Amino acid sequence: MRYSATSVMMPALTLEEQAALLHRLGFDGIEWRVRRVSDEQRGKGFSEWGEHKNDLTPENFLDNAPRMKQVAADHGLAIAGIASNAPADDVEQVKLLAEGAKACGAPFIRVGCPHSFDGRRDYNELYAETVEAYEAALNAISGLGLKFALEIHGGTIHPSVSLAYRVVSNWDPARVCVIFDPNNMVADGFETTEIAIDLLGPYLGHVHLGGHKPVEMERDAWGTMKWEWEGAALADGLYDHPRLLRKLKAVGYGGFITVEDFRGLPVEDKLAEGIAYLKQIEVNL
Repeated sequence: MRYSATSVMMPALTLEEQAALLHRLGFDGIEWRVRRVSDEQRGKGFSEWGEHKNDLTPENFLDNAPRMKQVAADHGLAIAGIASNAPADDVEQVKLLAEGAKACGAPFIRVGCPHSFDGRRDYNELYAETVEAYEAALNAISGLGLKFALEIHGGTIHPSVSLAYRVVSNWDPARVCVIFDPNNMVADGFETTEIAIDLLGPYLGHVHLGGHKPVEMERDAWGTMKWEWEGAALADGLYDHPRLLRKLKAVGYGGFITVEDFRGLPVEDKLAEGIAYLKQIEVNL
């Protein structure tokens, strides 16, 4: 297996500091975060979803791509992918991301659906808009040899493997892939691991692993228990990670497994804990 980490976890570190940390801990790659930061988020301190010391945006990505490529290489890391958050209907942003990703040697850029899902619009309408937007965006970057990666995620029209597959199966797996994220699926969209991996087949392009566990809250007026999800160590979360690694090994998966852990703990502690846990499983499969 090849292990990487997302730089989303490391907002207060420079490129060099991020790469040096991952190299020291035994990671094989890094998933670089390239995202726009809103004016409201700037000046409020570094945070995973806000401002980063590495101010990598779609607009400056191409200029920074040679440095990103060199820093990764200097620390023995491959670039696993680009953790962008552009929607497919923002074609100009997608083109900027694709140009930067091509220049730094990244295999994919994460591209989302045009709209989130909150139950107020019909799924079928959103699906049709998604396919149309993806087709236009894919055509805009044709010839660059890059893939779009659709991440399984709550709050979207693809919270499960089968729904993500329905989107990406419109195109050749040489052009699109799925980020399999079972941590998201424990709360919304869970499907049996072996079925999920078999269904994705050549569309399985990347894996995200984190930990979530349910926490009891209060009962509603009808007596129904309400639950919330909190971050947990990989070993303490609801998902069966040994089962996934066993299946990935069986199908000969050659992509990266990215650790994602957004608990309020020191980043080095979280990364060290995560990779040690996964490698312990792997050697005992």
